[in-house]
Parts: sequence; C-alpha cells; structure tokens
Amino acid sequence: MDNLSDTLKKLKITAVDRTEDSLEGCLDCLLQALAQNNLETSEKIQGSGILQLFASLLIPQSSCTAKVANVIAEVAKNEFMRTPCVDAGLISPLVQLLHSKDQEVLLQTGRALGNICYDSHEGRSAVDQAGGAQVVIDRLRSLCSRTDPASEKLLTVFCGMLMNYSNENDSLQAQLINMGVIPTLVKLLGIHCQNSALTEMCLVAFGNLAELESSKEQFASTNIAEELVKLFKKQIEHDKKEMIFEVLAPLAENDAIKLQLVEAGLVECLLEIVQQKVDSDKEDDIAELKTASDLMVLLLLGDESMQKLFEGGKGNVFQRVLSWIPSNNHQLQLAGALAIANFARNDGNCIHMVDNGIVEKLMDLLDRHVEDGNVTVQHAALSALRNLAIPVVNKAKMLSAGVTEAVLKFLKSEMPPVQFKLLGTLRMLIDAQAEAAEQLGKNVKLVERLVEWCEAKDHAGVMGESNRLLSALIRHSKSKDVIKTIVQSGGIKHLVTMATSEHVIMQNEALVALALIAALELVTAEKDLESAKLVQILHRLLADDRSAPEIKYNSMVLICALMGSESLHKEVQDLSFLDVVSKLRSHENKSVAQQASLTEQRLTVES
Repeated sequence: MDNLSDTLKKLKITAVDRTEDSLEGCLDCLLQALAQNNLETSEKIQGSGILQLFASLLIPQSSCTAKVANVIAEVAKNEFMRTPCVDAGLISPLVQLLHSKDQEVLLQTGRALGNICYDSHEGRSAVDQAGGAQVVIDRLRSLCSRTDPASEKLLTVFCGMLMNYSNENDSLQAQLINMGVIPTLVKLLGIHCQNSALTEMCLVAFGNLAELESSKEQFASTNIAEELVKLFKKQIEHDKKEMIFEVLAPLAENDAIKLQLVEAGLVECLLEIVQQKVDSDKEDDIAELKTASDLMVLLLLGDESMQKLFEGGKGNVFQRVLSWIPSNNHQLQLAGALAIANFARNDGNCIHMVDNGIVEKLMDLLDRHVEDGNVTVQHAALSALRNLAIPVVNKAKMLSAGVTEAVLKFLKSEMPPVQFKLLGTLRMLIDAQAEAAEQLGKNVKLVERLVEWCEAKDHAGVMGESNRLLSALIRHSKSKDVIKTIVQSGGIKHLVTMATSEHVIMQNEALVALALIAALELVTAEKDLESAKLVQILHRLLADDRSAPEIKYNSMVLICALMGSESLHKEVQDLSFLDVVSKLRSHENKSVAQQASLTEQRLTVES
C-alpha cells in the first residue's frame, strides 16, 4: 500500500506532464492494486484527489485511455465511488469516448458508465444529461450484425450499461423505448442466440422494459414472440427457462402478442412442460409446472388467441386442458378450471362445452373440494360454471344436471372470493327460470345467508351480489312464498337500500323487486317498508334530476303499488309527491311522461 501511495503521487505529476510511458506504468500499478483489494485501493484513490485528473486523461488519441476507463470501471464497483466519479466530471468525456473506433476503449468505457449508473441516481442523471443512452443505442445498432467474440463481448457490456442506466426507473425506461431500443434488442437476440451472456442480458432488459405499458406496442411490432419461443425450445436448464418465462408473462398481457405467441407455438411448449413435470415433486419442477399452466391461462384471456386454441371444441389444446380438471394436481385443476372459464367467453363455446359434458367434470371437481378444499380451485370452478350459465339454452340443462345443489354446498364458505362467485353462478342460473328461482327463494338457509352477506361492508362485491340475488329471486319467481321468506329473514331493508345504489342497474333491479312485493304481498312487507323509509327514498329519487329515466319510471310504478297500504299511503300524502310527479309530465322520455300522468291521476284520486 505504501507503493500505492507512491504511485498516486507519481500519477499526479505524470497526468500533468502526459508522459505516456510512465503514465501507463502508474495505471498498471493501480489496476493491479484494485485487483488485489478493490475496496481499500478505491478509498485511497478517493482520498488522493486523483479522480479529478482522470477527466483530462480520457482523450481519444492517448494510448492510455482504455486503462484510465478501466480504472474508473473498477473503482465504480463500489457504491461510495459513483457520486465522486460524477462530481469529478468524468461522465461527459466517457460519453465522448463512445464514438471511438478502438474496441478496448469502447469496452472499458461501457463498463465504466455501466458501473457508475448502477443503483446511482446521480450517475444516471449525468449520463442522461450527456446523451449517453442514445450513443450506446446507436453503437448497438451499428455492431448488431457482428458475431466475432470481441464484438459480442462489447454488445454484452453495452446492453448491461443500458440496463444499469434504466433499471427500476420508469422515465428512463420510457426514454429508451422512445429511442427505439426494443427492435434493436430483439434483432440482437435473433442474431446472437448462441451467445448465452448476451442472450441473458437481452432477456433481463426485456423483462424490465416489458413491465412498461408503452413498450407492448413496440414489442408487438417485432418478431419477439418467434425469437423467445425459438430460444425457449432450446433451453434445458430451469434457470434459463425461468428467465424467459419472466419476459413472457408481462408480454402476454398484450392481446396482439398473445396471438403471436400462440402462432409461434408457445402453447405446445407449455403443454409439454406440464406433461413432463406433472408427477414430479422437485421444487424446480413444481415451480415450472405452475408457471407454464398460469401462462397457458393468460394466453386464453385474449379473444383471438382463445378462439384459435378452442378450434370449435375439437382442438388438441382444448382437449388437453380438459384432462387437467380430473387430475390429482391442485395446480392443474386450478389452471384447467380457469382455462374453461376463459374458453366460456362467448355463447357458442359455452353451448358446445355444456353439450359435451363439461358441467359434470366441474361438479366432480367441486365435490373434491367441499371439505377443507382448495379455495382457489373452488373459486375457479365456480367462475367457469357462472360463465357457462350465461347462454339462455344452457340454464335449464345446468339446472337439471344439479348445478344448484353442487353450488349450495359452498354456502358455508367464509371466503369472500368463493362467496362472490357462488352468488354470481346462482344469479345466472335463475335468470328467467321461474321454477328454479322459486325453489331457491323458499330455501330459508340460503335467504338467511344472503341477508347476512348483504351486510358484508368489507366486501363490496359480495354485498352487491347478495342484494342482486335477493332481488332476482323475487323478479324471476314472482312468488308470494319467496317474498314471505325474504320478509321473514329481514331482507326487505336491503332491497330498499339497494334502490339508492350508485349503479343504475342495481337500483332498477331493486325497484322492480319492490314493486312485485307491493303488488303481491304488501300487507306482509308493510312494516319493513315503512321502517326502511322507502317512501322518502322514492321521493328523493323522483326529485333528483340525475336519476335515470328508468329509475324515475319504476319509482312511480312503485308509488302507485304502495297506495294499497294505509300507512304508506299516508306517508305519500305527507310528502308533496304531486308537485314532483306533475313536473315529470313534461319529461323528455315519453314513458316517464306517460307514467307521470298516470301516477298524478292516481295520487289525485286517492288524496
């Protein structure tokens, strides 16, 4: 280390004199010291004030320039040296050196800039101000097609520099995207797929950039899907596959890229992984199986990619996914059920699947998860059943297959996601199915659970779906017994509250159900309607200019129906309804205007 102090003193003198030979000797000595003990040597260099002199040594025509850049690259491996390198004014001359034709100078300059940028806001800012990123991208483009080892090493360093420059920094990543870095990196990957260091660099860069929404369009305009699938097929090591998966997952969120990946043959690769790993209990294999099956489900979220893989229900992919459902592997059961839910996104697919026995498979799966079951599998299977129940022709088939009974087994679940899907499935099944709606509406256990969930303030989805199912039971059954069950279970107040929802569709459903209650069982519900302040709420809805036309219309229909109750009639008289209703006779919506005239007549006669 004494020797190092002498070297630093000597370097100060030779830096000013520019004696090339002695300068080179000093730099060699520094590099040797850094190789032996980087931390201690870097501290000495910082203490000596020599960094400031380096800026003047970074000149293209000097034979020592590469070694100066190498010293900077080595000291910048230490976090505490990065800001001093910026303060010493080294960034601008380093960026200028990126125009050099000397490969060694370029290599060491790329290393120096990359290390200074690593996790350093000051380093990145200085490189940004000096325009370094654009120069590096231009160099990548010009070197892209060269496959000699020295050029590939240089390309790897430049890619690494851009990664350190932009890592976890959205605005710098966006800047690189605007500079057109993505097509350049995709081209690099295609040409240099045999070079594992460069390939890894490209993959990490893609992983970072793909998280940004603005990158997806640029990626979609390249042949990234083809290149990644080609690369994926060659991989044997788990870690390499994992790296590619980390790029594929964010990219596959884009529908255009989903389709490109399907066309490039990714699905076949994924199915093969599933087949190979399904019986393994190795940690890596289990992780790979999960990633592959999750990605498969993600690809099915795009309408075009999903339809391409469905192939009219005859496709190999669809058949393979079906075979996952009866599997003993929870991950595959989950992926299988989610895939079916994704295939069930249009009526044609749903009808075909129900006709071909998918409902029984899903019910068997649910049966296996009733007691201490896997919540994610329950949720996925219920999602699939809910989607399958949307087409009108499927409802009766699913009801007669016993889906309602299968779903009701989960009524005791305390898991909000399961509750939410259970409610949605039942609501879909009873749509326009009077008999099923009546049967469910007379099920006291179900109605009491719905009333309980109508108060689930922490889970807005469950609360909303419970209200909607209560209303649907009345609307589709039009049954006095159902209304009595709901009144006895304390459900009326929730329907009245639902009439004030911020969602017009829910308000409407509530008002129609309340009108049926008033028409069929007014005496039974009278007290509950009073204590829930229904009349005041209707007055507010009619007086509010923001209420939708159908809300105003159904509120007036309900007012007329309430006239049969003495106490509610009195409430209507006490709140000047006539004033509000008569104003609505000139409403721009004809139905509202007509109903206002009828309601006004009724109010006048009854007053």
